[in-house]
Amino acid sequence: MNIQLKHQLTVAEYNDIRKSAGWLTLSEVQAERGLKNTYYLVAAVHDDKAIAMARVISDGGYVVYISDVIVNPSYQGYGIGKLMMEDIMNFLKSDIAKEYPVMINLMAAVGKENFYEKFGFKVRPSEDTGAGMSQWLNL
Repeated sequence: MNIQLKHQLTVAEYNDIRKSAGWLTLSEVQAERGLKNTYYLVAAVHDDKAIAMARVISDGGYVVYISDVIVNPSYQGYGIGKLMMEDIMNFLKSDIAKEYPVMINLMAAVGKENFYEKFGFKVRPSEDTGAGMSQWLNL
């Protein structure tokens, strides 16, 4: 399978990928704002169609959050998620983490923790850290 990576998405592509995985489809305004404020984005393309994506949100200092790691279910199992995570980790190592410590955060979907552990992430809670937490407003 010939997969290409690109580093931008349209709002329609973003929402199509979200929808393919059963995620909430965002309003055009909300999706556009989120994409505009993304620190780094990687998307996988097959036959000119965006089929997967992952975003990085950051303060540019020491806090990084990896968000929206999504692979269209029809394309899962081909190493696309791994390819995108490798791209993100290489970017972070060469950008904001080249001189100073950087804390990278993410929330794994149930059952996907093992995938992220391969990139050095630790499951929370642990002996040293508390549980990750989240909250939706206006859902």
